[in-house]
Amino acid sequence: MNIVVEFFVVTFKVLWAFVLAAAKWLVRPKEKSVAGQVCLITGAGSGLGRLFALEFARRRALLVLWDINTQSNEETAGMVRHIYQDLEAADAAALQAGNGEEEVLPPCNLQVFTYTCDVGKRENVYLTAERVRKEVGEVSVLVNNAGVVSGHHLLECPDELIERTMMVNCHAHFWTTKAFLPTMLEINHGHIVTVASSLGLFSTAGVEDYCASKFGVVGFHESLSHELKAAEKDGIKTTLVCPYLVDTGMFRGCRIRKEIEPFLPPLKPDYCVKQAMKAILTDQPMICTPRLMYIVTFMKSILPFEAVVCMYRFLGADKCMYPFIAQRKQATNNNEAKNGI
Repeated sequence: MNIVVEFFVVTFKVLWAFVLAAAKWLVRPKEKSVAGQVCLITGAGSGLGRLFALEFARRRALLVLWDINTQSNEETAGMVRHIYQDLEAADAAALQAGNGEEEVLPPCNLQVFTYTCDVGKRENVYLTAERVRKEVGEVSVLVNNAGVVSGHHLLECPDELIERTMMVNCHAHFWTTKAFLPTMLEINHGHIVTVASSLGLFSTAGVEDYCASKFGVVGFHESLSHELKAAEKDGIKTTLVCPYLVDTGMFRGCRIRKEIEPFLPPLKPDYCVKQAMKAILTDQPMICTPRLMYIVTFMKSILPFEAVVCMYRFLGADKCMYPFIAQRKQATNNNEAKNGI
């Protein structure tokens, strides 16, 4: 094709993409069904991972829960089973009443499986993934959610904690994707969800290792999405989730300027996950929560660095992690004192 003609074709496609994006803001696309599909969630024992598990359970997905903490993972599984029981009771009541217009899944399809897995260890991921394939089946929806934070200034952070942050928050996405993507490619079907952070789009002081890990996983996700498009595997969807500070306790003590806080409070975990679920079930490539994060990211891309610094200082975002780090340091010192270290 002549390069001039191709240029106009590409220009039209770009403009059409804007039109489609605007249309989705006005008319919410219909959510797809994940009923009966195998959904694997890492870091499912608490926080956003637990809430993702409950949301997928309500939509009748077959759950595979990974977490390094066996007890908390089993607690999440118990919550999922309660949801399944309620669904089965509702199905039975509907059938008994003769209201069988909608397809009702048989009870055996509503199952949850738990695995204790340290996603920061490559071999542990591959071995656990093989167990999942043998005991459950192939994964259709992969939610890479597990994450950690060290809570130390760079020069005070032990190298082991920096490595741990990078392994869990970034490298683990490589291992889980390599474990489950091959089958998705074979059947051209699946969905890979990357739970990153707004700190993977713009950074702040004091959490260099965390920001680096989230920037890394955002880059991984975007490159993977391009690779799937290049391979014309349009049946495999990807969604990047970049929330602002979420009130899960992970960054307890983090504070921006007090006058700004009422307008930009920490996100409620339920709200964050519900918004993410809407994006996943409508095959939205990326979601930033709240939407203000899109504007911040755009401004960071076009403004000179010193202008960004001025903006950060006005918002109190330049040192927002310092109170959090101070609390973590105090808690660590208290634990050491109690243990006689």
